[in-house]
Amino acid sequence: MTEELSPAERYAAARIRAAEEATALAPFRELYDFDLDGYQVDACKALEAGKGVLVAAPTGSGKTIVGEFAVHLALRQGRKCFYTTPIKALSNQKYTDLVKRYGADKVGLLTGDNSVNSEAPVVVMTTEVLRNMLYAGSQSLLGLGYVVMDEVHYLSDRFRGAVWEEVIIHLPESVTLVSLSATVSNAEEFGDWLDTVRGDTEVIVSEERPVPLWQHVMAGRRIYDLFEEETDHGGRGSARREVNPDLLRMAREENSRTYNPRDRRRGKMVREADRERERRSRSRIWTPGRPEVIARLDGDGLLPAINFIFSRAGCEAAVQQCLFAGLRLNDEAARLKVRTLVEERTASIPAEDLHVLGYYEWLEGLERGIAAHHAGMLPTFKEVVEELFTRGLVKAVFATETLALGINMPARTVILEKLVKWNGEQHADITPGEYTQLTGRAGRRGIDVEGHAVVLWQRGMDPAQLAGLAGTRTYPLRSSFKPSYNMAVNLVQQFGRHRSRELLETSFAQFQADRSVVGISRQVQRNEEGLAGYREGMTCHLGNFEEYAQLRRDLKDRETELAKQGAAQRRAQAASSLERLKPGDVIHVPTGKFAGLALVLDPGVPAGRVHGHRGHEYAEGPRPLVLTAERQVKRLASIDFPVPVEPIDRMRIPRTFNPRSPQSRRDLASALRAKAGHVTVERSRRGRSAAADDREITRLRAALRAHPCHGCDERENHARWAERYLRLARDTKALERRIEGRTNTIARTFDRIHALLTELDYLREDEVTEHGRRLARLYGELDLLASECLRAGVWEGLSPAELAACVSALVFEARQSDDAVAPKVPGGAAKAALGEMVRIWGRLDALEEEHRINQAEGVGQREPDLGFAWAAYQWASDRSLDEVLREADMPAGDFVRWCKQVIDVLGQIAAAAPPAGQGGSTVARNARKAVDALLRGVVAYSSVG
Repeated sequence: MTEELSPAERYAAARIRAAEEATALAPFRELYDFDLDGYQVDACKALEAGKGVLVAAPTGSGKTIVGEFAVHLALRQGRKCFYTTPIKALSNQKYTDLVKRYGADKVGLLTGDNSVNSEAPVVVMTTEVLRNMLYAGSQSLLGLGYVVMDEVHYLSDRFRGAVWEEVIIHLPESVTLVSLSATVSNAEEFGDWLDTVRGDTEVIVSEERPVPLWQHVMAGRRIYDLFEEETDHGGRGSARREVNPDLLRMAREENSRTYNPRDRRRGKMVREADRERERRSRSRIWTPGRPEVIARLDGDGLLPAINFIFSRAGCEAAVQQCLFAGLRLNDEAARLKVRTLVEERTASIPAEDLHVLGYYEWLEGLERGIAAHHAGMLPTFKEVVEELFTRGLVKAVFATETLALGINMPARTVILEKLVKWNGEQHADITPGEYTQLTGRAGRRGIDVEGHAVVLWQRGMDPAQLAGLAGTRTYPLRSSFKPSYNMAVNLVQQFGRHRSRELLETSFAQFQADRSVVGISRQVQRNEEGLAGYREGMTCHLGNFEEYAQLRRDLKDRETELAKQGAAQRRAQAASSLERLKPGDVIHVPTGKFAGLALVLDPGVPAGRVHGHRGHEYAEGPRPLVLTAERQVKRLASIDFPVPVEPIDRMRIPRTFNPRSPQSRRDLASALRAKAGHVTVERSRRGRSAAADDREITRLRAALRAHPCHGCDERENHARWAERYLRLARDTKALERRIEGRTNTIARTFDRIHALLTELDYLREDEVTEHGRRLARLYGELDLLASECLRAGVWEGLSPAELAACVSALVFEARQSDDAVAPKVPGGAAKAALGEMVRIWGRLDALEEEHRINQAEGVGQREPDLGFAWAAYQWASDRSLDEVLREADMPAGDFVRWCKQVIDVLGQIAAAAPPAGQGGSTVARNARKAVDALLRGVVAYSSVG
């Protein structure tokens, strides 16, 4: 029991309460029916004190409350607040939330698709919209007091991340920045950078989940706890968590069920007992089916659930499997509510389009409480799924991982079918960060007492490895910032070249690069100390031994270089000789396991194929298929021939010869061996060494003999120290090059871009030309290509539909490239324009190579993709949705998304192209007509792109 406060203590407490009630935080707290967490209060207090804040907290922990407090402060102070989000879906959701609280007159929305009350004191927008406003010097920035950057960890996104850094760097100093991030391991480093570029910034990190998270593995019909005893539940306390021994035992049993040759010698009864034991083991260890998983979770009261499947087709198949299994998660009352809401939300979609979109199959799943959610779905359908899920009318959603990065859609349980996914290049294990992001959806604050993450048992699963994933809560934030052409002209236009360069050097990318060289710099210092010691050890009284040692090193390097050149020349000669081989040639393989006579069956150089062509099976040279005298059929390579090969005889290969037939091989090999006694194999003679005739080697040897140190009695002792000295000096130079390569990297890239744009007359030192001002209004991956096409008049005279087809090549990227099939494109003027676009790209690509602008590093112009041109042309030509989707072979959601992106770039082109009255250009007018032609049907009534 606490002691009663003294009068002085009561007075002090009263003063604290009075001070708190006078703050903006007190009335803000009353807006919520729960107490704010400590980290939320700390962040709000820092904001009210005039500081910027970086809040890093787990998914679902309520960090957006800090962003909402910035809105509250702005309205209280009569200033503006911009609330930015990475995707339109989040912007729409946040706009709806803020309108409910403050009213439609005080809240606006800007997403590219939608512009609602854009001059309101509070505007929700995507980050790109704010970036564009900053470069354009928009009047809407006047009176801006706060900017909230939700999901600021998106700055590590390699495609869009640079936008976040552009905004952070270019915001006026008077603006207070609120950065909301997932839990990252280097929050302090990011906070240090924010403090550098934005001023006083407080870093507030919370690693406590508001709802405890239990980790499970489901094997067969049983759900196992991943950890033997959980006491931390998603926090980062010090409690030691041991992996459930049952899971470890199951993994051992499964791994032990491998074939052992000794089993053949064991008795029949023993083998029968083993099989019975395995049957019993298998009866509880298998990967449960999707309907089985959902039914089990429903029975345990663990729904609603999100089942993450790393495949769109897998999500759709999962829904069908559940329907086929007769799974029903909704009662009749819920089913009627679902139908009413769905019919209301889709009322604007024509009946003929509903059939094309698979509406009735989709509705059947929704009525049963089951749905898919992925980027290939129509945006309207995704919105309906999200709304039904948050209302509790859909209880099982099969989703791709994009949902984890998107809107606020928490569940009681999250299911992971596999811990491997396709990353765009290969199937790879998911990272701890991805695991945290996905499972972070489990546990609804204010609804659930605890959340659950269920991983399905897979053959070969390692429970200890899974525990490592589950136990690593954070991941580092890495900048993906790279200068672009549009960025360069906008910066020079506003700040001039010198100041632009300085601004780019303040990027988080450069901040991280500079920090990374600190350890290397320390190593260089240690090396310098070591070099001083070695220099002393090789001191010679006869002369400069460092000079003598360098001559020895130069001689050795030259001899090594000549040896490599000789080897490369011999390999090239060998490869060339292999290209001349024909079926039936008898050759001698000089070395290796197939040494001896061999008969060429196939030269391994397909007719009509260019040697070294990308993707060619034998890109490294011919691979002749031969039959050896030992009856083996093998493919050889140039490595098997250290010297050129010449046919030593010819043999006829029977037409009936089958290399797969042992009898055929035996007969032909016998004939080959019979040849052995009648052919003479000439031994190759080594030519004169190149070193013997090399003038540089002759000069170096003479210089060595003439050097004073050559006659020193301690020469070899000095040489040992000198060798160490030269080796360490070479290592030190390499470290210094690494430092040089990492420092000022962003500025160097900017210099190269500036030089290229100067050559193309977009820039003249600090001046932006007319062409540059056009480029400044074109945002996108192929900004320079779009500007060059405008400049060259490539799109003049095209119809709106043809222009839509051409512009689609600037935005579209196929999910899987198929070089073998040329995409269908419109004919006539559109085809000619697309061809000219590719030719212009080719010139730009060569120019980028000349200026050392590297696409692999995310800078430069990729090749335009014509894969959406026909679909864009058809849709802009008023063809039906059924016809367009059938020919495009593309999900409706993808089709809508690409149309929206084409519309966005068409709008930019309409703004950047000269009006029809200036030079007679029709592009601006036709771009606006193309927007109208595309913005119809499913594209028009999809509010989220």
